Order: sequence, then C-alpha cells, then structure tokens
Amino acid sequence: MIRFNEDRRRLLQALGATAALGSTSLLSGCATTGQGKTIGRVVVIGGGFGGATAAKYLRKWSNGTIDVVLIERQSHFISCPTSNEVLAGHRKYETLVHSYDGLRRNWGVKVIHAEVTGVDPVRHTVSTDKGEVIPYHRLVVSPGIDFNFGAVAGYDAKARESILHAWKAGPQTLALRQQLEDLRDGGTFVLSIPKAPYRCPPGPYERTSQIAHYFKTHKPKSKILVLDANDKIISKTKLFADNWAEDYKGIIEYRPNWNATEVDAASRTLTSEIGDKVRGDIINLIPPQTAGQIAHQAGVVNANNRWADVNWITLESTAVKDIHVLGDATLSAPTMPKSGHMANQHGKAAAAAIFETFSGHTPQPITMANTCYSLVDHRRAIHVDSVHRWDAEKKTVVPVPGSGGVSTAPSIEEGLYARAWAQNIWADSLG
Repeated sequence: MIRFNEDRRRLLQALGATAALGSTSLLSGCATTGQGKTIGRVVVIGGGFGGATAAKYLRKWSNGTIDVVLIERQSHFISCPTSNEVLAGHRKYETLVHSYDGLRRNWGVKVIHAEVTGVDPVRHTVSTDKGEVIPYHRLVVSPGIDFNFGAVAGYDAKARESILHAWKAGPQTLALRQQLEDLRDGGTFVLSIPKAPYRCPPGPYERTSQIAHYFKTHKPKSKILVLDANDKIISKTKLFADNWAEDYKGIIEYRPNWNATEVDAASRTLTSEIGDKVRGDIINLIPPQTAGQIAHQAGVVNANNRWADVNWITLESTAVKDIHVLGDATLSAPTMPKSGHMANQHGKAAAAAIFETFSGHTPQPITMANTCYSLVDHRRAIHVDSVHRWDAEKKTVVPVPGSGGVSTAPSIEEGLYARAWAQNIWADSLG
C-alpha cells in the first residue's frame, strides 16, 4: 500500500506533465510518447521484485512520459518466494520462471539483458558488458543480495559445487532438490542459518517445514538438523515451533546460537565458532549476506559495509545523490523484513517519489505494507503482516501501532491465500 496523490497524478497527465529537469543534455536519446513530452529518463538495475515494480510503475504513473531502461543480467525472472515448495516436490520449478515481456509489451519498458560493469554518478551513466553507456537522470539500484562466502572458512568455489545455499532461486534450487531425492532414507539434512539480517527471515524455517513434510511422506527415517546462528526462530516463532512439535516430532532438531564458521566439503562437516562439529549427508549452508555487488560499486553501501542507507520518503541513497536503492540491499527500517513483498512496495514508493520530483513537486511521506506467507506442508500456510508509516520525528518508517499480526495456526485457507499472493505479486511486478 503506497500513499500517492491520485488527483495530482491525473492533473499532471492532463497538463502533459511537462515540468523541466535541471539538465536536459542527457535526454537527447529519450523517446517521446503520444501522451506528452518525455520528462526524464530512469535506468533501473536489477529486475527482481523491486526493480521490475519500479520500472512498471514509473511508466504507468507517468502515463509513459518517463523513459525507463531496465537492465537485468538474467533472461527471465525466477521467484525466490515459493521456491521452497520446489525443494519439497510441492511445486514445479517452471512455475517460478517468468518473462519480462509484460513490461515491454504493456508498459513500454526497454529491457536490456546485460551485466552492469560500472556506474558513474558524476556523469550520470551506466556501463554494461555489451559496451553500452546509458545516461540517466535518476538511477534505481535493486540488486538483491550477494554472499559473504569468506565468512565461512572452506566455502570456496570448489566447496560450493556440493555444499549449496539455494538462496537465489535458479539452478541451485534444482540441484538441492536432486540431493534430497538422492538421499537415502535415514539420512541427515543439515540447514545452517546465518545471523540476521538476511533475505526473507522466515525462509529457512519454511524450508525446514517443507523438507520435513517431504521426509515424513517419502523418507520417514530421515532427519533435519537446524543450526541457527540466532538465539531463536526469528520469524513466526511460536507458529513454526508448534508446527515442528506437532507435525514433525522426531524429524526436526533445532539448535539456536550455532554459528557456522567453517565447512569441510569432503567430509560434509560444519564447525561452529566455539569448535563444535556436525556432519550431515546433505549440508545446506546459507552464508551471511550483503547488498548486491553493483550497490558496492555504485558507492551506495554505507552501513556496516553491508547495506545501503536510504531516505525512506524517496528511497534515495544517503550516500550518492540521484540514486535510489530498493529491496534486500537496503539497511532495513525498524522491524522491516527483507522480503519480496517489501521490495515490491519499495519499487512503488521510489516510482512515486521520482515522478513527483520530475513533475516539480515534493515527494510525500509513504506508508508500506508487508505480508509474508510460509507453507508448512503441501496445503497449509501461516503468515505475518505489518504496516510501516513515516515518522517525521524519527525520520524513518516505523510499524503502525496495532497494525499487522500473525496467524493463529496453519490452515488450508491460508495455503490458498499464499499461492494466490504469489500469482498476484508476480502479475503486479511483471504484468
């Protein structure tokens, strides 16, 4: 839910939205539209939930008067939300994969599949591995996360061939599923969770429930050992704990405060920071995370050398002018999760702020909502939701008192909602 002045938008469209920008030299390559003159160019790096949503809504809310270039290195969007179902055999991998054609066809977004090799915030240009140098007035950086493999000794390129994280949906999702299928009945699956913050707080715990259901149904002698660097289950705590105790007793063992600092791929052994060792038939090691590498290159990572701090009214970087940062790469506001739904909200907030700025107006404070569903078996789900509103005194967005909440228990009805949510957010971001 994004607060946006609809009357202002309609008025601007009626007037042709011809407000001038401070510099017009970069606009020489921008196309005009039938709705009016082009009022600016925005380059978006990253076509995930945040970047794709920003690209779509910049075109939609400006009635085509903002020229939008989306640069995404992958040929297709692959959804991390719902990918845990693929691991359990409850969903086909193909349902995670979506085209960018809707952005091209429906909204006129220019989609370029390339690797960004550099950002020049002085010249306002983006360079790609295809030799393109693309100018912008505003840049949106939505790169998701990258991994700090160096935080776990031994987690080198060779080890990563067999010790998978599967924390970016794609080939590793299929590879981890194959490891589960190949596991003997009676084998042990070890899941290592890093200290927060990381992408999708409930994700590892949903993965645990999903794989436990697979074991219970197909390999009842197998076990799951969850090694959590945090001191407790950090999302939907009681719901997951109750689910494991009631539905997967004897299958799941949970160990908090177990921070993996070393891996031996040959023996499939993890070592903790205090020297404890655990061996498993499958090691699913999720390493510590940081903002995607291009955010570091662009100079917007200014919090703990991991995350990008932003102005929460505009999502503009506090480090580099005219660059907006979205999604998992941001330094989260209080209690704000790194989720696909929240990245979608960031995309809309940034699109609204950029359009207001291009149109000569001051961006307004925002309100954002988040919902995270987790499937705990093949049919039932649980959820947590929240609402976040701008607080002028604290100069950030904070949870709205009394808003949001969690499920009382898993239900089939929520399972239906969870799958409908996925369809709806894919359509909203990409359609």
